[in-house]
Amino acid sequence: MSEETFEDGRTSPVSTRWPSNETRMTNGVSVIIPTRDRARGLKRLLDSLHCSVAPDSMPLEIVVVNNGSTDETACLLKREAAARRFDALVVLQQPIPGKSHAINLALSIARGEILTVLDDDVSVHPDCLAKLVEAYDGNGFSAVQGRVLAGRDPDGQSADAGRLYEYNIPLVDHGVEIRSIRGLTGTNMSFKREVLERVGSFDVRLGPGASGFSEDSEFSRRVRRAGFKIGYTPHAIAYHELNPARYGRGYHRDAQYRKGLSRSLYVDESLPRRVLPRLWGNCQRYCMYRILGNRERAYRTEGRILKACGYVMGKWRPPGPRYSS
Repeated sequence: MSEETFEDGRTSPVSTRWPSNETRMTNGVSVIIPTRDRARGLKRLLDSLHCSVAPDSMPLEIVVVNNGSTDETACLLKREAAARRFDALVVLQQPIPGKSHAINLALSIARGEILTVLDDDVSVHPDCLAKLVEAYDGNGFSAVQGRVLAGRDPDGQSADAGRLYEYNIPLVDHGVEIRSIRGLTGTNMSFKREVLERVGSFDVRLGPGASGFSEDSEFSRRVRRAGFKIGYTPHAIAYHELNPARYGRGYHRDAQYRKGLSRSLYVDESLPRRVLPRLWGNCQRYCMYRILGNRERAYRTEGRILKACGYVMGKWRPPGPRYSS
């Protein structure tokens, strides 16, 4: 394994079987995986990528950024490099905490024309990458969002379809047709290099390890404002693992509050004219849903209340660092 040295003096171990030159891959695809303390999940993702169908006639590189893991992640990545299962595997170390820092480091060295970001707690359908790339053809998309469905828990059990909302995972399902959408969810998203060159990298104030959330939402806003078209394909599927630590009301309340704090960093809304009236309306709806016994609507509305509270608090007190997803 060789070592790459950056301008600020950091070194990052790199394993690759691409030619030694650093030129851009013509029509290539770079899969970027930021990871922290999820060695088991990362192994499942890498196994699923190894079984994936590569996009037709397109070079593929996998870029994994270890963002200060203290578990078995480093050992796993050494084994992956030695196994040489991928035509191109690049392993980077980003000591600065934060998912956005990790993604930005990967973007600075990734050589593909299509840049795909996957979370380390998903596995992909064998056709996922090929279908992501296929969605660009003839649709005018400059960024493409893949589908995210519920996976399995650590015991291999599937989700209860009637209570998906209680698992608190970022499900993305806009139907069974390719279509335009407004935003990207970082769990399974991609964009062309021209998007990165126009709108810049991810906001390091946001996302896991910083504010907690919304690095993908803020990036999407800049993509839209730059005039790029965002698309969705139901055929590029990632399965989000079920984590019992995320189940239920407590995690949901905390996550929505953190989303509000994150949103306060990049969105400027009028508190008296928009945020507070919306908060009051949701409080009324929440009470109504509880009285009527509509559990799911009460659950979701409570989240909106906590998100608004987080936004208000964020305007008074900036959110502190935290690594969650």
